[in-house]
Amino acid sequence: MSRIAAPILLSDQERTTLQTWARARSQAQRVVQRAQIILLAADGVESQVTAQRLRVSRPTVQLWRERFLALRTEGSQKDAPRPGRLPAIPDHKVAAIVEATLHRQPPNATHWSTRLMAKTQGVSEATVRRIWKRHGLKPHRISTFKVSRDPQFVQKLIDVVGLYLNPPDKALVFCMDEKSQIQALDRTQPGLPLKPGRCGTMTHDYKRHGTTTLFAALNTLDGKVIGDCVPQHRHQEFIRFLKHIDQETPREFELHLIMDNYATHKHPTVKRWRAPQSAFSPALYAHFFVLAELGRTLVSRSDTATAAP
Repeated sequence: MSRIAAPILLSDQERTTLQTWARARSQAQRVVQRAQIILLAADGVESQVTAQRLRVSRPTVQLWRERFLALRTEGSQKDAPRPGRLPAIPDHKVAAIVEATLHRQPPNATHWSTRLMAKTQGVSEATVRRIWKRHGLKPHRISTFKVSRDPQFVQKLIDVVGLYLNPPDKALVFCMDEKSQIQALDRTQPGLPLKPGRCGTMTHDYKRHGTTTLFAALNTLDGKVIGDCVPQHRHQEFIRFLKHIDQETPREFELHLIMDNYATHKHPTVKRWRAPQSAFSPALYAHFFVLAELGRTLVSRSDTATAAP
């Protein structure tokens, strides 16, 4: 006496989902076939007849009938996990490679390489690379950090970030920086301009014209950069650049300059020049970064573009 398969009862939503899968042209063929098996089983068609009609084996029909009874539609979308082959590298070898990468330094080297680790552990380089990738290990990379010891860290942080996020009314906020020792280079002969079918040209050799210093101030409101190149980097040149900013900005606005702690910015002459009783108009306020900071201002990204010929 043959075994009778358990009946399959579908809800309206399940039947609609299975019918959509069975008619879909973009659906995977195995999912379409499973949906057809379940629909025929729900209509009372025997497994042998279903197998002949869909040209599959009877065990396949019985498998997906049982899978649907256990997991419903979710079980028909993907295959059950398979054990796969046994790993060629045992767990203790993987643990040894990870432990050596994290806690031991190779002889006569600053960090492990895949070839050196493979030679030490007796495995292939590809194996070491896969283990490092699986565990997120990158011994060739180092991330630097800096801890500021500025006693006024919090006050300066609130001051500078507050200017960026909520500037005062009737005021312009400039992010200022300078780049010294820029080489002033020139080509030995004039180049040819770009034209259709030919790129622009220039000579490979150049001649030096000493060095220059770039002062740049970025308006955080509209992104406009005020720049000036001077031969030296002293407080006299810095005051000249402040006067240049004064000429380029409307006089009815206060000026707030965010700058680093370079000695030129805090020179006594500069302090007297930007004092409230000075002739500078409008009012100018200096805001300094945290001491020993490694972060740069927004204007640092514009230094190269401003200095380009």
